[in-house]
Amino acid sequence: MIWAVLILLGAAYLLALLLLFTRQRKIVFNPKSETARLEDYAAPQGLAPVTYRTQDGVDLIGWYLPPARPDGQTIAYFHGNAGHHGDRVVRIVPYAAAGYGVLLAGYRGYGGNPGTPTEQGLYADARAALDFLQKQGVGPDRLIIFGESLGSAVATQMATERPARGLILEAPFASILRSARQRYRYLAFDLLVRDKFDTLSKIAAVNMPLLVIHGDLDRTTPAMFGRMVFEAAREPKAGFFPPLAGHNDLMQHGMPERVLAFLEELGKSAQ
Repeated sequence: MIWAVLILLGAAYLLALLLLFTRQRKIVFNPKSETARLEDYAAPQGLAPVTYRTQDGVDLIGWYLPPARPDGQTIAYFHGNAGHHGDRVVRIVPYAAAGYGVLLAGYRGYGGNPGTPTEQGLYADARAALDFLQKQGVGPDRLIIFGESLGSAVATQMATERPARGLILEAPFASILRSARQRYRYLAFDLLVRDKFDTLSKIAAVNMPLLVIHGDLDRTTPAMFGRMVFEAAREPKAGFFPPLAGHNDLMQHGMPERVLAFLEELGKSAQ
């Protein structure tokens, strides 16, 4: 009898592993596939759709606002796993109002863009976005890389590949594996994780000023992960961990002011 129970338990465990392996990309990526429409948002004047092509031949649409500041500083904004770039318009309004340029980068499979999201696919999308900005005259001395949640892993990867004036990480996680182990303690194994997004192993290779922002009440990506990333990063770095903020309400807990102060410091260092 005990052998039958053990066999059933083993079969159930293997089935759970199989389900987690086959469905993990539906957990990691949660895109809105319908086309993002600029007119649906209270967008800053001058924000407009732009198209750029990735190295693997995917044509992507993002939304670009040229800088109004004399120093030409521009934010490449990489959003999180849900929704699409249009949903982030409200998040960039304070920076646009201060004259910063912004590219709300589009991802494959999100917001009407073709393709299916994967880790390597999003990296390719981000490279194409930065190539677009370079063609607009946004060189390394004018570029700020900003990543939100899942986009923080994309931003970190770009910061290991491309020089920039600074890197901002909002609610970063350490890696998909570490996040999975928190939710599926006995099911998450490195060999089963298809999209690693291992920010923790990469952050020490980033050689530019860093700002990490993470709410202490974040239940989606616990703040301990943001603190791990912050501790592993090189100087110069700054951390902002508002005690009453969660995952999606950082703008109501002082994030725009901290970001703008960080950007102003970057501007002073460039003079």
